[in-house]
Amino acid sequence: CIYGGFYVGEKNTTIPHSDGVRNDIIEALKLLKVPVLRWPGGCFADTYHWKDGVGPKDKRPTMVNTWWGGVTEDNSFGTHDFLNMCEKIGASPYLAGNIGSGTVQELSDWVQYVNFNGVSPMSKMRQVNGREKPWGVQYWGVGNEAWGCGGNMTAEYYANEYRKYATFMSDWTNSGKMFRIASGASDADYHWTEVMMRDIPHGLIEGIALHHYSVIKWEEKGPSTTFTEQQYG
Repeated sequence: CIYGGFYVGEKNTTIPHSDGVRNDIIEALKLLKVPVLRWPGGCFADTYHWKDGVGPKDKRPTMVNTWWGGVTEDNSFGTHDFLNMCEKIGASPYLAGNIGSGTVQELSDWVQYVNFNGVSPMSKMRQVNGREKPWGVQYWGVGNEAWGCGGNMTAEYYANEYRKYATFMSDWTNSGKMFRIASGASDADYHWTEVMMRDIPHGLIEGIALHHYSVIKWEEKGPSTTFTEQQYG
């Protein structure tokens, strides 16, 4: 959806765009009045390292998207591109943090990079990369599908990992407004939800992202919008 979709690159001379994002897509998304927009998406979130996607685009390292097609990701669409696009369409950004292959320091630095308005290594890096004021991102996913592609963790293990990461997600600029979102259960895994409620202290969690797929069997997965009542159940 990004490359070859709404993002055509800043050097494109044939398709009207704003900073590489198609103008027609921007206008269409404005009409939809999207309240919250999440990125990076799906299983890719727990392989994504945000520092690879900031700074001069010709110096960004590439990686292979092992989840979707084994294609090469050149990281030309990164944090600035996503957050600036959210501003253009009037949506609140939701950043999905990497706790599968990332580190506590990496996620803590990301929070500081996009939200800190004072003097710090990350805010200085942001300013060098062209953004003076922070974006003030409120919604943060702490891992994605941790029971599956986000690490195949048990509920108990993930709860402990969540507690550790959430503890270091300090947000000075938006004090009291950070909304940390745990990876919720897959379908009817009530044990997972019960462990999240039991093992994560109230002061470290603001939300849980539940997952449901319209399937009877994985090999018979139904459509996202026109599924039947049987597929929904």
